[in-house]
Amino acid sequence: MTRTTLLNRIFQTVLALTIYSLMGVSLVHAQATRTWVSGVGDDANPCSRTAPCKTFAGAISKTAVNGEISVLDPGGFGAVTITKSITINGDGTLAGILTNAGNGISVNASGAAVTVRNLSIVGSGTGAVGIRLLDGAALIVDRVSISGFATAGIETAIGTTGNVMVLNSTIVRNGGIGVHAGGGSIAVENSILANNGVGAQAGTGATVRLTNNGVYNNLTGFGCGGGVLASNGDNRKANNVGGGIPACSPTVAIAVQ
Repeated sequence: MTRTTLLNRIFQTVLALTIYSLMGVSLVHAQATRTWVSGVGDDANPCSRTAPCKTFAGAISKTAVNGEISVLDPGGFGAVTITKSITINGDGTLAGILTNAGNGISVNASGAAVTVRNLSIVGSGTGAVGIRLLDGAALIVDRVSISGFATAGIETAIGTTGNVMVLNSTIVRNGGIGVHAGGGSIAVENSILANNGVGAQAGTGATVRLTNNGVYNNLTGFGCGGGVLASNGDNRKANNVGGGIPACSPTVAIAVQ
């Protein structure tokens, strides 16, 4: 074998190893449009359907922007901070988040649209907020049960300009406020706000819009936060211990049947 031939073979070998190495790196960092979690998964997995992750936090880094995390089977999948447009979907099974400190889901994703669907989020009486929007353009909460949080079931942070839509959900047994808009707006439709400290409250400059909801058995149905509580008039209230609508200044703009 000539010296030139030997050098050519060495060059080809090094080139091949470099290509394989780059391929390996790209595979490690690849993000899928759809990932999966399972009660018996492992966050070291790629979060595919046949090798699912264990937690939402483990799956989110492996899910592409505008992708979806789906749930394979019943389980508790841990608190998560969302930093990009994404959907978390527990449809078809019991998908839960259980936390006794902090928030169940924190959304901190500037300009992003996030959807949370078919989840049970439990704060064990000591968790802070079930779902908290810190930053983001839009958040949809659909068919979600939130209970046991000390501060609020759903809350937008002060100064937030994002919009939250809550659909077909139950926000119950939270020690603080069921739905609290500290900033931006929250629209609640076809949902139940029950057994909370306050059913709904809007902070200064914020708006909570209520359509076709049941507001029951809260210590106070609607709180005075300096913002606007707006209703189209087809909500129901009953057995709110502190009264359905308190005397607020400025006046709470709401008419509840």
